Amino acid sequence: MRYAYLGPQGTFTEAALRSLPDAAGAEHVPYATVPAALDALRRHDVDSAVVALENSVEGSVPTTLDELAMGDPLQIVSEIHLPVSFALLVRPGTDFAGIKTVASHPHAQPQCRHWLAEHVPDAEWRAATSNAEAAQHVADGHYDAALAGSFAAARYGLSILAEDIHDVADAVTRFVEIRRPCAPSAPTGTDRTTVAAFIGEDHPGALLEILNEFAMRGINLTLIQSRPTGAGLGSYLFWMDFEGHVEDARVGEALMGLRRVVADVRFLGSYRRADQVRPEIRRGTHDADFTEASAWLSAIRAGHAEP
Repeated sequence: MRYAYLGPQGTFTEAALRSLPDAAGAEHVPYATVPAALDALRRHDVDSAVVALENSVEGSVPTTLDELAMGDPLQIVSEIHLPVSFALLVRPGTDFAGIKTVASHPHAQPQCRHWLAEHVPDAEWRAATSNAEAAQHVADGHYDAALAGSFAAARYGLSILAEDIHDVADAVTRFVEIRRPCAPSAPTGTDRTTVAAFIGEDHPGALLEILNEFAMRGINLTLIQSRPTGAGLGSYLFWMDFEGHVEDARVGEALMGLRRVVADVRFLGSYRRADQVRPEIRRGTHDADFTEASAWLSAIRAGHAEP
């Protein structure tokens, strides 16, 4: 197995990848960007890819959403929740007074904005493609400090000037493991399903039509985000995560209903939730309820009297 991830070595994405049991002993291949990692998977250069999808402070990662929703089809097969706390990494001998520039991934800086304003108020922030790349730039002398995982310090010969840096405690980033399209794993009872729904023509109530397909079947959405398709102003898709598995009757019916009211639906996977939360299944939406209702309708159509 070959796993792609956002590199270079020392990123939180690499840490998430290393937490996967199947990744032990596999080859881990770093790529400079999320699109590059996913394109390597599409080309069959690797067997799987791990990318960040959502952060509890900063929300979803637009690049990942767009690549999965509109690039050549790929599928989520599992998710990883990784607690994220940053360290301020510097070259040995650097103190706070010597920090004029701080580099990080664009998602890291907003999570530490107030801490930076308090401790290095005059430092200018510089964007990097990953926090590990920021650390590498510090080691090379391009910047004075980097926000990165403390585990990146030893890899790049840097010192930890401060650690456990955050504006919001207990921040978590959700990573997903991606593979080429395949049959989903069997339902576990603690599953999540992801789809992208494309609206053909914008009209009043378009979003309500989508939400109704889930509401009437008692399905809880855990994430919904609109993203432009690039086809022109007003052309949007909706990225949706929701409780349940495609094998569940309520989820299957919701997806069929969704397919009828939108221009297109891209199925992006059903997989076990990292937090293993079980959904609350409302009365009338259990699989047995759908089976009974279908049998009742079949009996009517066959001309049998109702029991």
